[in-house]
Amino acid sequence: EKEKYNEALSLEETLQKEVRKIDDKHVMVEIQILESKIYYSLENVAKARASLTAARANANAIYCPPLMQAELDQMSGILNAEDKDYKTAYSYFYEAYEAYNSLNDPRSLNSLKYMILCKIMTNQTDDVNALLGGKQGLKHPGRDIDAMRAVSVAHTKRSLTMFKQVLQDYKKEIIGDQIIKSHIDSLYDSLLEKNLFRVIQPYSKVQIDYISCLLYTSDAADDLLCVDLGGRRI
Repeated sequence: EKEKYNEALSLEETLQKEVRKIDDKHVMVEIQILESKIYYSLENVAKARASLTAARANANAIYCPPLMQAELDQMSGILNAEDKDYKTAYSYFYEAYEAYNSLNDPRSLNSLKYMILCKIMTNQTDDVNALLGGKQGLKHPGRDIDAMRAVSVAHTKRSLTMFKQVLQDYKKEIIGDQIIKSHIDSLYDSLLEKNLFRVIQPYSKVQIDYISCLLYTSDAADDLLCVDLGGRRI
């Protein structure tokens, strides 16, 4: 898959050279948005950001159609979320959602999922519930939104058991979306670490098997070896 992305970049670079000759900024913006997406898929966030910056610069020089603006906003949200700036990311996802939704574009579903994700990542449970129960959530029923609801519930209850079950029940919806998966993995790791410290806090020494039983997850055994236990002995 990585080779296909690299091949796409090679083709895209050739196309950019040709488009520059005719000075078609509209097409150039589309190419640079695509380039940003490819770099993001290759986990090269710096180059993804550079491509998006170039796309915005060219977009400012032309009339930017609503769908193109939505794509720019969506990608801006993705990259801001990557920087853990979820507040800014949410505002971009909201703008993208409004544009896609007004044109009945199915990509509005992804924007809504990412809006919910930002609220989950910032522990804003009330806002998550408002999105799920509001007009946006009601307009997009289905497993994608159900998955985000389940993640929110597990996170709110700080339940590793529920969280792992959600990842199994909604594997396609979560693992199949690179953006969702990246942040859900981070969320799970954070939840696991917090639960580990909550359990071991009273002790100066810890026994891995015992802690694993308390957390109801075999992951604890591996993760206890990876996290700083504040000087406690294993």
